[in-house]
Amino acid sequence: MLSIDYKKLAKLSIPMSTSWLLGSCMEARGQQELWIRQKPEVIDVLREQAIIQSVESSNRIEGVTIPADRLRPVVLGKAKPRDRSEEELAGYRQALNWIFSRKQSITITPDLIKRLHAFAQGGLSGDAGEWKKRNNEIIEILPNGERKIRFVPTSVNDTPRAMDILCQNYRDAEVDNLFPPLLLIGTFVFDFLCIHPFRDGNGRVSRLITTLLLESSDFRVGRYISMERLVEESKEEYYRIMEECSHGWHEGKNEIIPWWNYFLSIVRRAYNEFKRQVESIDARPAKSDLVRQTILSQVEQFTLSDLMTQVPSASPQLIKKVLADLKKENKVRLTGRGRGAQWEIVVL
Repeated sequence: MLSIDYKKLAKLSIPMSTSWLLGSCMEARGQQELWIRQKPEVIDVLREQAIIQSVESSNRIEGVTIPADRLRPVVLGKAKPRDRSEEELAGYRQALNWIFSRKQSITITPDLIKRLHAFAQGGLSGDAGEWKKRNNEIIEILPNGERKIRFVPTSVNDTPRAMDILCQNYRDAEVDNLFPPLLLIGTFVFDFLCIHPFRDGNGRVSRLITTLLLESSDFRVGRYISMERLVEESKEEYYRIMEECSHGWHEGKNEIIPWWNYFLSIVRRAYNEFKRQVESIDARPAKSDLVRQTILSQVEQFTLSDLMTQVPSASPQLIKKVLADLKKENKVRLTGRGRGAQWEIVVL
């Protein structure tokens, strides 16, 4: 039933492509402390931006959104949630805060996963932090509107035991240290998604688990680059590979290597972006530079709201100031008036 029979996995022949991705991620982990110490001002900006993007992307993948002007205040705790969607975004932020504030490695248990679910649900729904009470199905909505059953997860009756086995196997694998941690983490997340233990919020919890387990294995890139955003940007590939690798899962005959490659590619992309951000931005004033770079990289016309979404760590006042400075330098110009006014790059 579970892919994470690590003794069985240890016998797999790992392809060159997977080994290369794994080695690249391990090398990046070895350099992360240097990047973190290199430019503290940039790190502070990236940390705030990653939190906001992670909360927004992980919830948006599941269809939970809030207005752009409410995103930053709600996520940063500067405004009280007004409705269920805002409660869920605030709850996801609380979960990330809890993960990043841990001083010691965390032992993965079913109760811990239930706690993450309660966070992600905003503590509002009646089944927050509880296993599903009805059998569920993973549905794909086709372009013509038809609904297709893509996968049937573990049944209600089998879910508690499946989660116990999943967590116990992972803990055993950690102790024995016979298998690369990144592949164990990726497999754990995949099996969690196949079990689908909650009525709702499984995707969000899977991304919180990813961050938690990576942190516990000293892969700290999720603090500074939003892997949730990278998953959202590649969600078609994500769903395709999930479907491919779930075939035969109940019988323990599913393919796992394509999922490993996808999972490792996300970690590697996060580290590559982290390195690029640290090395490309001058130290002070980091946030202004980040806004300036974002504006000058625009290809089409854009609005203030667009920039607020792309650089959520920057306040509207700072974005307006940078726009005004660039306008004086004749690098951007304003077209139209009012809230829907658009900006464009001046081509000389």
